[in-house]
Amino acid sequence: MTQPAGAGEQAQGVLWMLDLDQPLPVPVGPVLRVPVVFTQVGPEAVQELAQAMELDDLAVILQRFDHGRHCYVGRFEGVIVTYGWVTFDREEIGELNLSIQLNAGEAYIWDCATLPAYRGRRFYPALLVHIIGELQRQGLHRIWIGTDSANLPSQVGMVIAGFQPIGEIVLSRVRTGRRARMRGHPGAPEQLVQDARRALLGEREEVILDSPTDSSPEFL
Repeated sequence: MTQPAGAGEQAQGVLWMLDLDQPLPVPVGPVLRVPVVFTQVGPEAVQELAQAMELDDLAVILQRFDHGRHCYVGRFEGVIVTYGWVTFDREEIGELNLSIQLNAGEAYIWDCATLPAYRGRRFYPALLVHIIGELQRQGLHRIWIGTDSANLPSQVGMVIAGFQPIGEIVLSRVRTGRRARMRGHPGAPEQLVQDARRALLGEREEVILDSPTDSSPEFL
């Protein structure tokens, strides 16, 4: 059952899901107007990734690989123009002070971006489609992905790739910090809403986060 928004609550992020045990959506992805080559990369690409991600500290990227994260990229004319990371166990979610805990056979796609000069060409949903295919071939059963509630371009890409919105994280201010809870997305099956809540909140209906700040954190 979908829970209504309470007084003073603000939708912060949406958790989406794709069931790999079901037939993948048709069509399987967007048609790109230019050739983009999608591959999985490892530590050998750390310099390229650092440039694409605008990171000065290579250790941040190397640590992700050391912890078992996978990275997929799309190259146009040999240059990384889009990228995304995949976790298979537990991952912190941005500045929200929440983490997603995955079951065996699940994956979480995060920290995806397309370089500004290449946006608007549907490289992002094409990257997601590639990752989906790779994870399905690896025997995974379910993929989670999140987006900020206001990030409509990313949400369009997720729809194109076949993801279904399951639950929304809503925040409200309380004296001791911020209260976070998950409400089911309209039309989402209750069991999937419970699974999403379990992944983010464990057995709790709501959690109290850090002290309130002037700026709202991003979901991803």
